[in-house]
Amino acid sequence: MSLYGMMRTGVSGMAAQSNKLSTIGDNIANSGTAGYKRASAEFSTLLLQSGPGEYNSGAVNTAVRHSISQQGALNYSTSATDLAIQGNGFFLVSDPNGTSYLSRAGSFTVDAASGNLVNTAGFTLMGYDITGGDPNVVLNGAGGLQPVRIADVRLAANPSRDGAFAANLPSADAVVTGNTPATNAADASFSQKSSLVTFDNLGGEVTLDIYLTKTSDSPIAWEMTAFDRADAAVGGGFPYANAALTTQTLDFDALGNLTSTASMVLDVPGGQTLTLDLAGMTQLADRYTPLTATVDGNAPSSVSSVTIDKDGVVSAVDLNGRKSALYKIPLAFVTSPDNLDPKAGNVFETTRESGGLQIGFANEGGLGTMVSGATERSNVDMASELTEMISAQRDYTANSKVFQTGSELLDVLMSLKR
Repeated sequence: MSLYGMMRTGVSGMAAQSNKLSTIGDNIANSGTAGYKRASAEFSTLLLQSGPGEYNSGAVNTAVRHSISQQGALNYSTSATDLAIQGNGFFLVSDPNGTSYLSRAGSFTVDAASGNLVNTAGFTLMGYDITGGDPNVVLNGAGGLQPVRIADVRLAANPSRDGAFAANLPSADAVVTGNTPATNAADASFSQKSSLVTFDNLGGEVTLDIYLTKTSDSPIAWEMTAFDRADAAVGGGFPYANAALTTQTLDFDALGNLTSTASMVLDVPGGQTLTLDLAGMTQLADRYTPLTATVDGNAPSSVSSVTIDKDGVVSAVDLNGRKSALYKIPLAFVTSPDNLDPKAGNVFETTRESGGLQIGFANEGGLGTMVSGATERSNVDMASELTEMISAQRDYTANSKVFQTGSELLDVLMSLKR
């Protein structure tokens, strides 16, 4: 072994420990950074060819690794736009140039300039617009993704198209023998009445008066008739200015179960065709009990709050408490996340070693659950980092002693000629 080789080996050791101290410094500095993934310096030997009676010292090779797949603890907050992933998967974010990256940093807030959700590093959260229905998902790329924009969102008017109505009709009610509501006569009689609010094309409320009239005991039959309340006579009730919107016959078996068509179709005045699901209707020995009364659609309204559920659906809540889905946030994953390439801003880029980008959603394919009102802490263990720092310091000192000893031996060698 040459003295110069020994000194070069000592320098290599000092450089390796310096790299380790650098990763430790980064880890400690980012211990409070949301979504930060711990870096570590791993060493391997570099050996030189040696003869039988001579040893040539080599060096130390350093490889920096990041524990990207290791889950950090969750830190809960009061912000609905803070997001964390409990499990695998990454958020898809974009920089100002439109380049897509992966990230676990979910401390998102509304950017005042753009209205988009951005994290503390300035990366914009990307999602699929679902206001028009289910998105067209590109499984291996970021195609179709848009910035999640929630500032100044105003819910547009949506006409009613689907609903459900179910109630128990009292079996003890008497059969109506005179004019029923379907005749729209002034003396029309009925057994029960309820009302539903629907919405027209402009978001205006249209109240439907629904009359339920028992018409036969054997076989058991009821008549269900709907009117536009705006057509009601002065003081309400019959006769309505216009005929019934629709009349539906409800047939029941001896057990009180509905046997006729389990839906009612009508045209909402100024709106769309509304289909009411009647599958839950029964006729039992109990009082009149409405069980289900739901209709979709909404009036135009300002957004009072935004919610994000565990499936990644971003919804706007209006002043009346109605929720409208705006975006669905996807989750990205790769085969080997620890081989992703870290970039500034706590984001990652795919590499050949990590595998290609794939797109999915929360609660699908083992990607985990999305948690609103929380962020993922860094996976740095401060006690371990301080221990590693002491060890690296000692090792650096030991390698410097090797270099110092080689230098002293060179001085001895040079003094032999004196």
